[in-house]
Amino acid sequence: MKKKQNSKEKLSSFYKKYLQTLVSVASKIDIKNLDKAVNLIFNTIKKNNYIYVCGNGGSAAIANHYICDFFKQLSKNTDLKARIRSLNSDNYLISAISNDISHDQVFKIQAERYIEKKDILILISSSGNSKNIKEVLKLCKIKKIKTIGFSNFTGGYLKKNCNISIHSNINNYGIGEDINHILMHMMMQYITTENLKSTSKKKIIL
Repeated sequence: MKKKQNSKEKLSSFYKKYLQTLVSVASKIDIKNLDKAVNLIFNTIKKNNYIYVCGNGGSAAIANHYICDFFKQLSKNTDLKARIRSLNSDNYLISAISNDISHDQVFKIQAERYIEKKDILILISSSGNSKNIKEVLKLCKIKKIKTIGFSNFTGGYLKKNCNISIHSNINNYGIGEDINHILMHMMMQYITTENLKSTSKKKIIL
């Protein structure tokens, strides 16, 4: 007779499988495209242009986390001063557009007013098919604004239509969002290590 697993053993087994899946999927991401994304972000910062970010749900939370790390954390140990804004931040504006116009337009209308040609837009979407993501991508194509898309599942519309696609092929929202969040931290830390102030005593240890 098989010995019944206790809750601690079940959790340990599930935890290991979760991590194994995350690492397996993340290791298959296209490094060439990731390198292109890092370079585009870095050059945008150096040229003093704006980086904009957006997403829905958990992806919106990741988008807003970009602001903390690239606006504040990056400048602590480098001379880089990123100009970065989230299209998810102004809740009153988002609710007004959603209520009075359409939720499909919440990112597009902001992008029309804010984003200039030399700025960039980072989009985060697990499915890649959210209508408001599609609408702002269409606008960026017309305005020739460069876009970086982080997607999961099949990647959908975002994967096919952004300039630089960072796609993780996983049909799990939690793991997909984990990977997108990890990539955000990794890019910021990489840019930091490559541009540390000579006076900085802070080192990133891996």
